[in-house]
Amino acid sequence: MNDKKLYEQTYSYLESAQEYYGRRFRLDAIRIDLKGKNAGYFKVQRDGHAVINYNPELYQQYKEDFLLRTVPHEVAHLVAYQEFGRKIRPHGEEWKNVMRLFGADTRRCHNYDVAEIQSRQYRSFSYHCNCMEHTLTAIRHNRIKKGQVYQCKKCRQPLVPAFR
Repeated sequence: MNDKKLYEQTYSYLESAQEYYGRRFRLDAIRIDLKGKNAGYFKVQRDGHAVINYNPELYQQYKEDFLLRTVPHEVAHLVAYQEFGRKIRPHGEEWKNVMRLFGADTRRCHNYDVAEIQSRQYRSFSYHCNCMEHTLTAIRHNRIKKGQVYQCKKCRQPLVPAFR
């Protein structure tokens, strides 16, 4: 796969942001191995490295739109995070302002046809509190089994398995 254009476009948006904000933004790696239905994501890893990961299948299928929509979307996450801090909303005003700087669409999700793309199926577990039912992922379910306590955001009561 020729991903030169993908790298060039990513760094082009990053350079625009650096010029506008008058500072350097740290991007440690660009990966093109994302699987599933997400077009891309920005993440700061535990070791502090800033990484953007793109979905090669969606890139190949929707090249031009991907370069105009997904690439600025992920670079905007990086810029917003590093400029405004980690407490901002992922698709909040800070992110939208960076997207506007790039001249990009501020809608948060892609509209690529992902019906044919394979994705992982995660097992879910039913829990409840005093006010409602909750569906938790296997990750949270296993953390509860190890002693982690999760509370309902509404009633502040601990979540308990619905299958007891």
